[in-house]
Amino acid sequence: MMIKRLVVTMLLSGSLLSSCKFFQKEAEGTIIARVNDEYLLEQDVEGIAGEGLSSEDSLNIVTNYINNWATTKLLLQKARINLSEEKTLAFEELVNQYRADLYINAYKEALVTKSLDTSITKEELEQYYEQNKDNFKLNEELVQLRYISVTKDYNELEALKEQFDRFDAQDQELLHDQSLQFKSYSLNDSAWVKVSDVVQKIPILNTENKDDYLKASNKFEVTDSLGVYMVVVKDILKRNEISPLSYIQPTLKQIILNKRKLEFIRKLEKDLINEAYQKKQFKIYE
Repeated sequence: MMIKRLVVTMLLSGSLLSSCKFFQKEAEGTIIARVNDEYLLEQDVEGIAGEGLSSEDSLNIVTNYINNWATTKLLLQKARINLSEEKTLAFEELVNQYRADLYINAYKEALVTKSLDTSITKEELEQYYEQNKDNFKLNEELVQLRYISVTKDYNELEALKEQFDRFDAQDQELLHDQSLQFKSYSLNDSAWVKVSDVVQKIPILNTENKDDYLKASNKFEVTDSLGVYMVVVKDILKRNEISPLSYIQPTLKQIILNKRKLEFIRKLEKDLINEAYQKKQFKIYE
C-alpha cells in the first residue's frame, strides 16, 4: 500500500524516478499499473483528480481510478475465459455492430448538419398544420388571458383598473412602465398557456373554481387578504379541441425538420448505392 501511495504521489507531483522498478519506461509511456499483459499509463490518468483538491483527496481519486481500471480488466478477462464460445461470438458481433453504428450515425449527422436546409417558411408551417391538424388535438386546456396582482394599498388603483380593462396601445405601454410595482402579472393575452400553469400562478384560482372563472370573454376582479387580482380572459380551448398553430409551432418545426432529415438520409443512401454500382465498387451476384 505504501508503494502504491508513493507511485501515485509521484504521479501527482509530476516527479518521475526512472530508477524505480515500478516505473518502467516503454515506447508508449510510463507504466503505473499492469493487469497481465494490459497496462495503464501515466498519460491515461493525467488530470482526473482536477485542481484545487488536497493531496489526500487527489490520491484517493487516482487510487480509486487505478483499482476500478484493474477490476474492469480482470472481470473482462475472466468473462472471456469462462463464457461460452457462442456467447462470446454473439457479444463480439454486437460490439462490432455498435461500433459501425457509431461511425455511420456520426457521419450522417455531420452531413445533415452541413447540408440540410433548416429554414422553414410561414407558408410551410401553415400548409402542414392545415393538412394534419386533426393529429394535434389538445390533451389539456389552454387559455389566453392577461392578469395583474397588486397590493390592496396600491397607489392609483382605480386608474390601474381602467388601463387594464381598456388595454389600448397607450394603456399597454403605461402598464409595462408600472410592472415593477406589481406583485405578478402577464400582459400577453395573445399567447396560449396551460390552464394548469395559470391555476398555479394565480392564488385565487384552484382546480375546483377554475371553470367558473376561466371562460371566454370573461373578466373578474377578486380582493383577498393578500391583494387585488384583475383578470381578463380572452379565449379558452378545452381538451380534444384542435391545438392553435401558434401554440404547437415549435413542435411543427421539429416535425418538418425531422421529415427533411429522413428524406435527406434516404437520398444519401440511395445515391451512395448508385455511385458504388457505377464505379463497380458494389455488385450483387445472382
